[in-house]
Order: sequence, then C-alpha cells, then structure tokens
Amino acid sequence: MHHFIYAPFQFGPAVVDGGTTLYWYEHLQQFAASGESLKTLFPEGGFALQGLSNYFGIPGIALAFWSTTKKENRKKVLSLIIPGLLTSVFAGITEPFDYTFLFIAPALFFVHAGLAATFATISYAVGTVGNLGGGLIEAITSNFIPLWPNHYTTYVNMFLVGFVSIAVYFVVFRFLILKFDFKTPGRQEGEIQLYSKADYKSKSASGQYKEQANGFIEAFGGKENIDTIANCATRLRISVKDQTVVREDSEFIKYGAHGVVRNGNAFQIIVGLSVSQVREAFDELMEGEQQVSIIHKNSLDNLMKDER
Repeated sequence: MHHFIYAPFQFGPAVVDGGTTLYWYEHLQQFAASGESLKTLFPEGGFALQGLSNYFGIPGIALAFWSTTKKENRKKVLSLIIPGLLTSVFAGITEPFDYTFLFIAPALFFVHAGLAATFATISYAVGTVGNLGGGLIEAITSNFIPLWPNHYTTYVNMFLVGFVSIAVYFVVFRFLILKFDFKTPGRQEGEIQLYSKADYKSKSASGQYKEQANGFIEAFGGKENIDTIANCATRLRISVKDQTVVREDSEFIKYGAHGVVRNGNAFQIIVGLSVSQVREAFDELMEGEQQVSIIHKNSLDNLMKDER
C-alpha cells in the first residue's frame, strides 16, 4: 500500500513533472555547481526523505530489540538482527523489521511510522532535501559524493538529526517493549526469529479462518449444540443436537459461506477450496469444550458421491 503514497511524488507528477527522482538526476550537475542551499534549489526534494528512517530509525529499533532481550539470548539476537540492520541501512530493505512489528506488535509499527514522519519533517526543516528514498548506498552515490563540496552542511545537519532520532527511537521502543511486554525477538519462548511477509500473511489468513469458523459455530447455536464434524472437498458437514436453534442461512453467508444445505439435523456449509483451513480452525475452537465425533472421510469416491 505504501507504493500508492510515495510513487506519485517520487515517480509521478504530484510535485514536479516526471517525479522527484527524475528531476533530481536531470538537475544534479546544476545543484552540485550551485552555492545556494539545496532546499532553495529543490524544495520538492523534501518528498523523498523516507529513506532516513531506514538508516536512522531501524538502528534505534535494533538496539531496543537487543537491549530488551533475555541475557542468554543476546548473542543469538545480535546474529539475527545485524544482517537485517545492514540490509535496511545500506539497501533500504526493511521487511525483516516491518513484518516483525506487524506479526508481534502492530502498535510498534504505527509508532515507527509516526517517528519516521516526525524526523523527516525535522530534517526538512533544517534543510535536508534530495534523492533519499532508499538506502545509504543510494544516498552516497546520488547525494553525498557529487554534492558534498558545496552542500556538506546539508548532510552534516542530516546526520545530527539522524543521531538524535536513533536515540529517540531506542528510548521509545525500549520503553514500549518493556511497558507492554511485547514479545520481540529473544523475549519469547521458542525459536528466535525476525518475521517475513509470508509469515505475516500466514498469520493473517489463520486469523481469518478462525473468525470464519467461530462465526459458523455461533450460527449453529454454539459449541454445545454441535454433534459431529466432517468435511469433503468444498463443504463442512455438521450434525447438530437441536436443529431449531440453528440460525438462518444469511448468518452463515455473512461469514463467507456460499450456501447452506439442510437435511434435518444434518447441515452442509458450502465453503469452497479453503474448507480444510476452516475445518482446522473449527477443530481448534471445538477442542476441549466437549466430546465431539470427528468423522474422517478418506475415500475419494465417497467424497465425490457426497458432493453430488
């Protein structure tokens, strides 16, 4: 989603024709030769400062992760976060940290967004503009090297604000992690890891299926009314103790069912190809509540016959 926010500025016509990146490279020699401040020469360059959080914000977060981990896990955490930190700082790829926030504590991601916006604004106020949307390698090659002779004060000020932002990030994240006991790497039991986009998507899908299964259970009149559970290729097959308390079809459809087939106390909920994931969530929610008969249908012939 973030591409919809920065792309019109960096690569589209939101502030200058062709975007800030193209304009920057087309006028780089002119900027390098001028003694005027970069902010005067190209104030629109303030829309390309998102990279500042990559090489100032992430180091503060990494320090907070390391300082709040259990002492016996610190070496493991250090070996884990250093590659992610270097990737963020030099290449501008922050996914290992971003998806760790979203997986463990989404609130930290919103704090990160707020701090990043705040320090980008402060940096712009002290004169920082340029092509600073990626990592430090890009900043060095397309900003520092060509512009340093006439504009070094711009980058000195940028680093001064950046070092302050590292300290603020560290203090804020350390406080929040300890205050709310967020299970950042090294603080939880089990495997120590940073999370990927795939991990986050898997977790999100799991939550979706669990919500869907819970909605079906409620529509059946609650766990105590469910007698047996089975599924075929596309349908959940449920028998209930009292059919009169089962809700209308619209209640099942509200939670993603494509239809409902009723035959006395036997019900078929047409879910689709995600039925196995919904069934798994259904079983987890039912587990430990009461003795439920779980029917396993292993014969493909029977499945096809039932489906018809």
